[in-house]
Amino acid sequence: MKEIQCKEMAFNPFNMIGHDWMLVTAGNERTGCNTMTASWGHLGCLWGNNDPTAVIYLRPTRYTKKFVDEEEYFSLCVMDRSFKKELGYIGTVSGRDEDKIAKTGLTTVYADGVPYFAQAKLVFICKKLYASELQGNGFFYRQTIDKDYPLRDFHTMYVGKIEKVLARDDEYVGTASQ
Repeated sequence: MKEIQCKEMAFNPFNMIGHDWMLVTAGNERTGCNTMTASWGHLGCLWGNNDPTAVIYLRPTRYTKKFVDEEEYFSLCVMDRSFKKELGYIGTVSGRDEDKIAKTGLTTVYADGVPYFAQAKLVFICKKLYASELQGNGFFYRQTIDKDYPLRDFHTMYVGKIEKVLARDDEYVGTASQ
């Protein structure tokens, strides 16, 4: 993996997040980590210095949320499409019940103490800046609540400053004008 700058990246975030999915991972080398599949999220710039940021959403019932809450950093790992089966498995099994990382054959590695997966093709190392629970009274379209939150188990939104981007190859490297 090589480190690249956010301004060097060229990709379609709608395909990367919504179609290819990603893994949200947090923890540490001492006590371990957990991961979950995510297909919701945002990438962009936010606040004073137009810092590059990632926004993720975690339900209160997700075991990975405990790790994200306890740690200062989390990672987002984009995998090859050949890992779709493993991502599907990780998204349906809880790390509370089994070592789903080992079961899928993924290899956990660490960048400055932040866990990610050696098999990832792109990794965002993010420092938590903000967290807040979505509120029912904030929805303008009430049908979203009925459709996505029938149990009223609203996601917590996390904003993370992208502090490091690691890429396996040049697939995601482009020019600023792309």
